[in-house]
Amino acid sequence: MASATTPADLTITPRKLNVERDGTNPRWWHGGDPVATAFFNALSVTFPQGETFFIEAVRRYRDEVDPVLKEQINAFVQQEAMHTREHVVFNKLVKGAGYDTTAMDAHTRMRLDLARTRHPIGQLAMTVALEHFTAIMAHSLLVDRDPLPGAPADVRKLWQWHAIEEIEHKSVAYDTYLAVTKNMPAWRRYFIRCKVMLLISIQFWSSNRRHMADFFRQDGINKPGTWWRVLKFHFVKPGMLRKIFGAYMSFYRPGFHPWEHDDRPLIAGIEEKLAT
Repeated sequence: MASATTPADLTITPRKLNVERDGTNPRWWHGGDPVATAFFNALSVTFPQGETFFIEAVRRYRDEVDPVLKEQINAFVQQEAMHTREHVVFNKLVKGAGYDTTAMDAHTRMRLDLARTRHPIGQLAMTVALEHFTAIMAHSLLVDRDPLPGAPADVRKLWQWHAIEEIEHKSVAYDTYLAVTKNMPAWRRYFIRCKVMLLISIQFWSSNRRHMADFFRQDGINKPGTWWRVLKFHFVKPGMLRKIFGAYMSFYRPGFHPWEHDDRPLIAGIEEKLAT
């Protein structure tokens, strides 16, 4: 069976998010659920700095790839820049709801400052790993018949808009990695991406748990019962970690490519709903 590649007719389209906001957000905006709210808040607080890192890691190689991939990198940069802008706005609403994210911002900055000391290929491999996480979580969000239940319409639209674009550009960092490591032995570039994914997986979920704990402390609910609810949230209902596990593990298979599952029809369906 031939390995999958990025579709030749793929179009990466930077979209402007059009939402009406009243400048406020309920503290537990995810249907009054502090666990679900903390999970998505913990992701969002990392996005502005994280996506800036992704842009740096990929754009660095823009002039070393073919014209098609170069154009995709340009579109990737535009999409990620807009994600950064919109999550800065969302994070201000999180702070406006009474949360202090200073420690989380500092922790994210420390992690990324350390990442920037690594070899540029290593930084690109980190981006590949994290882009895989965002793409498979985005898919899980978009296939959910009732995504973000109880969330304000503008918040739901933000996360769906972000998910659409994460899926659309899911192969850009990966294809860039393949292009700039083409002269490496196949076993070595496979080893690098798998080793980095293992390390990033530990760091990603460790940071997410740390930030959720910070939100719980500020809510006065950082106790065993809350963490039991976290486990159920991850593995039972809605069970995102359970749902993405197979897609996550596919990354470790030789010959893996993000577009071996073409979910563009899913994007088209959600875009129609968002337009109404």
